[in-house]
Amino acid sequence: MTLTIEKARGVWGSAPSNNYEQLALRFRAIFQQIREGAVQRETERKLPFEEIQLLKDAGFGAIRIPLEEGGLGATIPELFNLLIELAEADSNIPQALRAHFSFVEMVLNSPKSEQRSAWIKRILKGDIVGNAWSEVGGAKAGSFLTKVTRGEGDQLFLNGTKYYSTGTIYADWILVLATQEEANNVFAVISRYAKGVDVIDDWNGFGQKLTGSGTTRFSDVPIKEDEILIEEFNAKYQAAFFQMMHLATLAGIARAAANDVSKAVAERQRTYTHASGARPSEDAQVLQVVGKVHSLAYSSGAIVLKAAESLQNAYEVHLAGDVENEEWLNDEAEIEVSQAQIVVSSLTLEATALLFDALGASATLQTKSYDRYWRNARTLASHNPLIYKERVVGDYAVNQTRPPYIWHVGRS
Repeated sequence: MTLTIEKARGVWGSAPSNNYEQLALRFRAIFQQIREGAVQRETERKLPFEEIQLLKDAGFGAIRIPLEEGGLGATIPELFNLLIELAEADSNIPQALRAHFSFVEMVLNSPKSEQRSAWIKRILKGDIVGNAWSEVGGAKAGSFLTKVTRGEGDQLFLNGTKYYSTGTIYADWILVLATQEEANNVFAVISRYAKGVDVIDDWNGFGQKLTGSGTTRFSDVPIKEDEILIEEFNAKYQAAFFQMMHLATLAGIARAAANDVSKAVAERQRTYTHASGARPSEDAQVLQVVGKVHSLAYSSGAIVLKAAESLQNAYEVHLAGDVENEEWLNDEAEIEVSQAQIVVSSLTLEATALLFDALGASATLQTKSYDRYWRNARTLASHNPLIYKERVVGDYAVNQTRPPYIWHVGRS
């Protein structure tokens, strides 16, 4: 077998499969185009509508759809390795697609039905799904102020306000979690362009500024019965999958920081009178810093791909109908991803802070935008608090207490 070796500043390990390189080649030119405009988008706060459209047109949103159903048949590890590469180019974009790929996983785990077939066709066509789950304000944890109600003629209507609607501004459809009078909490998938839907770009966090994680308002939005998802639309490893989207993005950020610090040190001419080399590329202490940043990035990616294998196992045992083993494999996947979250978050935050030690004060210039790596990593690492994941892992290890699969934010 002849291997095509692409010259790179980093050594990131082997691909997750023999087919991966062929799969990745379909998208790397787009990733490169996305990378080239990342700093300008960051400094000008330009939302990546065009870049996400390029991915849609190339079929990126359908890579998990099986070959026999018209997709590219990517495994879960292959998907997450691609997302690491995409996050290396611009970490805003994989986070903006987080709800989409999680919804695709729901579709793939659902039984055959008209609803499933309809969504397979939409995904293959290039449609992207956003989310409207979280609320702020007075809602109690586990319930929602967003409601599905019945009006005249049995017409269903959706009313409410959601925040953290990541990616929805780029989407064709919105996956909404709401309370329905007769059925507790339900998922509904409605058109992003339906009458009464207002998507607002008001996310004001210091990181991941271009993800569109703002407010979505629903005002008497008419919805159809078949837009309410059947209960079987569910992947039991859904919570772990959602978290893995963040971890792949973190690993990509670490890799981008490592590549940038290597390039900057190689090009840098100025040094200090008390430095240990004539120029930074010959300075042993600077090279040590670069080596550590690369090692942190390598470790982050390796951990993400290892955790992705646990999700692939959970997916395959579900497809096989192995009910006996499905429960514990999902528990194990949740714990593996929790363990990965605890470590990958720390590794990436260290890498993105450490790069400045190799470059000096000029690295803080806004035109370089190196600070975005730490800001973006800190924002992602603040999701699903680490302190709770550490406790969950410890409780499983000591007491075999099953991990929580679903949690909500709200008043107690």
